[in-house]
Amino acid sequence: MIKVRTEEEIALLRENALIVSRTLAEVGRSIAPGVKTKDLDALAAEFIRDNGAQPGFLGYGGYPYSLCISVNEYVVHGFPSDYELKEGDIVSVDCGTVYKGYYGDSAYTFGCGELSAADQALLDTTKASLFKGIEAARAGSRTGDIGFAVQSYCEERGYSVVRELVGHGIGRNMHESPEVPNYGRRGHGVKLPEGSVICIEPMINQGVKDVYLDDDGWGVYTADHKKSAHFEMTVVVRKGAAERLTTFDFIENNK
Repeated sequence: MIKVRTEEEIALLRENALIVSRTLAEVGRSIAPGVKTKDLDALAAEFIRDNGAQPGFLGYGGYPYSLCISVNEYVVHGFPSDYELKEGDIVSVDCGTVYKGYYGDSAYTFGCGELSAADQALLDTTKASLFKGIEAARAGSRTGDIGFAVQSYCEERGYSVVRELVGHGIGRNMHESPEVPNYGRRGHGVKLPEGSVICIEPMINQGVKDVYLDDDGWGVYTADHKKSAHFEMTVVVRKGAAERLTTFDFIENNK
């Protein structure tokens, strides 16, 4: 059942969303060749706690870190580690918080140093598809409308859409109804009521859409080991246009 949020609940979700947005910007400023991904995780955990929240991923379903950091062919849920970032890596950072009983969730894929034209195009397309999905998220629309917007935009440009992983509702739990796939047909899927809060998060591959699970039981790789990008925002479904709770402004205004 999809929960319709009061404006008071939305205000709390917005507070979380802003903490997550600022955390991603803080992490992004530290992404550079030679930096270990586990050091980015420690930085995020400290920043989240300094802002009065707790890391939302840490311990969630047994996940052992504060961030998911997925580099290159990792799609999502990569463990922070001793891996040192290299020039040309693409680095998906997925961050969550819990604050005043509610969750925040957002993701951004960063370039480490200079990217190839092909990799930059992947990032640009994936981010643009997120905004296409957000445009389709309005009261009375269906999850298939969002999925169609993302899928058609990416596939027209030669990319593939991961099927096994989806967006979701968010509130007192990190993952709530409905599931929000990044593929679908217009007019199909669950109808979105005004006041529902969802996370839209395209996961887009340079190569085939197929993925497989790492031996650690968490990380997801592309089957052909080509690169993948991931962007995520939390939005409120409104009658006209969706209201974005998360923002990329803190990241992109600091570039």
